[in-house]
Amino acid sequence: MQRIPPAEFDPALEERLVELWGKPPALYRALANHPAFVAAWTEFARAMRYDSRTPRALRELVILRGAQVARSEYEWASHLVMARKFGVREAQIQALPGWRRSSEFDAREKAALELAEAVTRGEVSDAIYASVSKHFDRAEYVEITMVAAFYAMVSRIIDAIRVEIDPEKRNYSPKLP
Repeated sequence: MQRIPPAEFDPALEERLVELWGKPPALYRALANHPAFVAAWTEFARAMRYDSRTPRALRELVILRGAQVARSEYEWASHLVMARKFGVREAQIQALPGWRRSSEFDAREKAALELAEAVTRGEVSDAIYASVSKHFDRAEYVEITMVAAFYAMVSRIIDAIRVEIDPEKRNYSPKLP
């Protein structure tokens, strides 16, 4: 049972959300209980999706791996749809739990997945930084780190509020592996 009920949006914010995402997902409806925060959240999420330098498929892999580590069904269901849309191969989705041993990922993807796990767990060591930095420049490193950290926060919020998976994603997305 969702802990925080959905709320209505300020009309201007609702117009902005529809412009950016179409129908606002259940998470945004729960966050609408705090209008200033959901407005800021919207613009930050927009920047990560549309103002990024790294490929969207790579960022979706980072988000999916973070969802697995955090055991976030909502995040997995939401981003599985996006990952497929932006070119993450089905073989990669299936191989994601064992990505370290998989030939489905290149060295750059593996570096991003290593960083995603470390950020989600709060354990980014100097060795991980050194390893990952071989594949990304400083701006890309910051970007991948921010994506992983933002979605780690998302999974914690989803858990605290117990946001229910949007009905259209519940039937479309397989369960979290």
